[in-house]
Formats: sequence, structure tokens, C-alpha cells
Amino acid sequence: MTEKGKGGRVGKGVELTVDEKYTQWKSLTDGSVPNTLVIANVEVVKPRVAAAEHISQFNEEARSPFVKKFKTIIHPGEVNRIRELPQNSNIVATHTDSPDVLIWDVENQPSRHAILGAPSSRPDLILTGHQENAEFALAMCSCEPMVLSGGKDKLVVLWNINDHISTLATEPGAAKSASAGSNIKSASKTGDGNNGNAASPSVEARGIYKGHDDTVEDVQFCPTSAQQFCSVGDDSCLILWDSRAGLTPATKWSPHNRSVFGSAAEDGLLNIWDYEKIGKMQTDSGNKTSEYPAGLFFRHAGHRDKVVDFHWNSIDPWTIVSVSDDCSSSAGGGTLQMWRIIDLLYRPEDEVLAELDKFRSHVTTCSS
Repeated sequence: MTEKGKGGRVGKGVELTVDEKYTQWKSLTDGSVPNTLVIANVEVVKPRVAAAEHISQFNEEARSPFVKKFKTIIHPGEVNRIRELPQNSNIVATHTDSPDVLIWDVENQPSRHAILGAPSSRPDLILTGHQENAEFALAMCSCEPMVLSGGKDKLVVLWNINDHISTLATEPGAAKSASAGSNIKSASKTGDGNNGNAASPSVEARGIYKGHDDTVEDVQFCPTSAQQFCSVGDDSCLILWDSRAGLTPATKWSPHNRSVFGSAAEDGLLNIWDYEKIGKMQTDSGNKTSEYPAGLFFRHAGHRDKVVDFHWNSIDPWTIVSVSDDCSSSAGGGTLQMWRIIDLLYRPEDEVLAELDKFRSHVTTCSS
């Protein structure tokens, strides 16, 4: 006889649903056992070598013989996200329910026994800069040792791990190399690695980017650039950032074209982007390397100082009003500009060429 309560089904022989299994697994992180970061070696099975009887007897809940636990680190809080540094697979970053990003050198961290009451392992480095919990949005750059994070404070925060390595270069026992592949070395004494975060060194942010109106849920670097990255948030906005262009960009989507949006920042430029043209532009250019990023459709350079806001005209397509803060380049005040992109840029190519052909003879005559 089984009893059904608020928590669902109970009794032998009752198959648990996926949600019930998740709830059961989640109960393991209620403090009865410590949260852990497990490092494992995985033997990748060669293709087409599994016997049919092995496949038929596969049990997803059984422990795999191809996954061998190598090291256990007691993590201070739930492990919400793990990201590996592409330049050095021994360096990983984790997010937990706190404002900080924790950096671990898994090669040098001591292996711990996950028993109740054991103190947390000490991170090799703590990245600070968030004002509220940053739980999920986390990324590492494939080009440089850069870390990107987003949180409940609506901020996107950028760090460089080498900032810590260069600082330690003048301290006893510190790393002498500031290369991207160097392991992180803590200035603390050996053997003190089990006292939580209190004595861990920290690094401040390289940049803090404000633009979202709600929690930032995910971030991602451009695969070929440490200066370009994007973020998405609960405000239903995707923002493309360029750290070289300033820290307070404005972004607006075109109300007339789903693939077109504009961005502006402290460099005084207002860029219009069309992501549908990225593939076409790369094909047309062939092997030529362009000095402009893919997808850049138009650039308005009429402002003398940082553009603080702009809006698309909701009635007249391709008409924009933009505002700049000219305090740095003048005695004060600002500039409001209303402008329209010339139609020769966005009309169908065949139609534009036909119109220009009408003026071929006039242009030829003027040039001669």
C-alpha cells in the first residue's frame, strides 16, 4: 500500500519523474553534505566499439567505469557555473550564491574528503566588483586570460587574471611569469588552503558595464576578441559591448527591421548594425581583411563627444535622433542631432545600381 502526499508518490516500484529526481538530488545540497567541485579524468570511448549487449544493458544511474574521480575540492556554496580557462585547463572559474567569482588552480589545490562539517577549500583568487549576487552568467575568453560575469545587480563585469599575477611578481613566493598559461600562485602560506575565502587574494574589475534593466543571465566573449562580448538579461535585451568604445553604451533595436539595431558609446560614434549582412559581407569581401567589424552597416560620426542616448523614429524608417554630452569638448551642454541614413544604402542593390546608371553620363562628363 502506498501513500500519496503533497510531495508526490511514495512507495516501492514507483518510477520517479524527472522533476522528482531533480528535487531528490537537490536535497543533497541542503547542508547535510558539503558542496564539492569534483575533478575527474574521462576516457573517451572509441567510436563503434561498444558491443550490442553493453548498449542493451546500459543503466544511466550506474557509475561509469570511464569516469575516474581525480580530486575533490570543498566549494564554499553551491556550484552554479564552471568555466575553464582555454589557455590553461588547470584554471577554472566558478559562480556560487555570492557577488564574487572564484578562481581555482585545480592542479595545486589539495584533494579533500567531503565530510559533514569540513571547512571549505580556499580559492586561489577572488574576483570582486559585483554589488549583488552573481550566480550564473560567466565566461572566459579564448584569446586572453579574461573573465566576464553578470549578476542580479544588472552589471556586466570584466577582469584580467594577469592583474593578479603581475601584482604578485613583487611578493615573496609569487609567480615570476605573467603569461596567460601560468598557474595562479597564492601569496598565502602552504597548508592554509582550508579556511574558506578569508585569506584568498582578490582582483578588482577592469571594467563595469551598465546597460541592463534586470538580472544579467548570460555573457559570452567574441571567439576572436577579448574586447568584444555580449550579454542577455531578464529585461529581454541582448547587448553587444566593445570595451574599447567606452563603458556606458546605449543600444536600441530598429522598430522597422528585426535584424537592425544601433549602439553608441563614449567614443562619440553611433553605429548601425545588421546581423543578417554578416555572412553576405564576408562572402563578398573574399579573402580581404576589413578594418571594420562584421555586421557594421553604417556609422554616424557627427557628434564631438560621447553619445548618451538615441531613438529611432517610429513613423519614418531610418530616421534617428541622437544626443551627446559635450562637457569634455566644450564649456558644457549637449548636442541633439536628427539625421536619416541615405536610401542608397538600404534599398535593393539592383534598384540602386539602376538608378545610379542614369547618372553615369553626367558623372563621366563632370570628371572629365
